Amino acid sequence: MIEKTEAMHCLVEACPSFEDQWKEHVEAYGNDVLYAAAGAFAAHLLERFQAGEVETFSAVGTAIEKLHTEGTPWVREFATIGVLEGIQNVWSHSATSPEAFFPFLGPESQSWWRGLNKFWSAEAPHVAAEG
Repeated sequence: MIEKTEAMHCLVEACPSFEDQWKEHVEAYGNDVLYAAAGAFAAHLLERFQAGEVETFSAVGTAIEKLHTEGTPWVREFATIGVLEGIQNVWSHSATSPEAFFPFLGPESQSWWRGLNKFWSAEAPHVAAEG
């Protein structure tokens, strides 16, 4: 099982151009505050995409899939809420559609991506607020 402490390492291994930013993050926070690191990773991927430098995106998609299929429950949630939702949020605030990243994902990750889309478009069932 992939543990919390290994989650970002899987992503950095797939996208070595993020390594310097990851080292800066580790110096500042240790191997902690991973949701902030996931946001920075999403922004890095957007920069790479906009520069036409997508050669590592298949490996990144494979790494995200591994987090979903081989991770602890915390890592699986992080893969969805930290990484996928980070990509969707960061990319949606640019001229680049987040859907451009979707083809790089494996089947489990694509399923979670679609689930996030349904949630944010209000298609997913919500729990009624108690009042």
